[in-house]
Amino acid sequence: MPDATATARYLRVSPQKARLVVDLIRGVRAEDALHVLRFTRKCIAADVLKLLQSAIANATDRGELDVDALYVTYACVNEGPRQKRIRPAPMGRAFRYQRRSSHIVIHVGPKRARARQTTANKGI
Repeated sequence: MPDATATARYLRVSPQKARLVVDLIRGVRAEDALHVLRFTRKCIAADVLKLLQSAIANATDRGELDVDALYVTYACVNEGPRQKRIRPAPMGRAFRYQRRSSHIVIHVGPKRARARQTTANKGI
C-alpha cells in the first residue's frame, strides 16, 4: 500500500532553515507531528503544517489508510531555484546576493518495520 504524498514547491525560505523544522517531524506519528508544528516558533512551520495536513487529507481521501495509524514516513527539503539580486555598494559598485527557495515533500503512511542490519548486510 503506497504512501500518500504532498508537495510544496518554490517556497521562499532557504532549504537550511526549512530542514530545521522538517527534521522535527520525520518518522513521528502524524498526529504528534501536527502538535509539534503548531508550537514550533519558526515562520516556515505554518507552511509545513499546512503541507502535512494536505498529506493526511490525501491519505484519507483514498480510504485505504487509517488516520490514527499514519506516520511521517518520508520528509525532505530540496533546493529550488535561486533568484539573483544586486545590492548597492560603496563607490558605485554592486554586490550580488541570492534569494533561495525550497521544495518540500512529505509522505505519510503506515509505520514500516525496520530491517535489522546484520554482518552480512554490512559487507564485513
